[in-house]
Amino acid sequence: MEGLVVNYRRGRRTMHGNQVILEVPGVGNKEKAASLLGKKVVAKVSDSKTVVGVVSGLHGNSGRVRVIFSKGVPGQIVGKRVEIIE
Repeated sequence: MEGLVVNYRRGRRTMHGNQVILEVPGVGNKEKAASLLGKKVVAKVSDSKTVVGVVSGLHGNSGRVRVIFSKGVPGQIVGKRVEIIE
């Protein structure tokens, strides 16, 4: 299953460099998104580097989820596809 990185998790003046908001195709409400909690997410940063994260919570009512990665991810990951491992 794949997901699209929409943006970093952020506030008005702060940004969390290791947390991103993920949009998953086919998941349109928070009930379906709740089934993704606890799943692993693998983001390929470069040819030899991958970053692993976990779906940690919901983001709003439209089915988006919050992912916490082990390290900070670069800005180039916004708009890219990541792999959700079942």
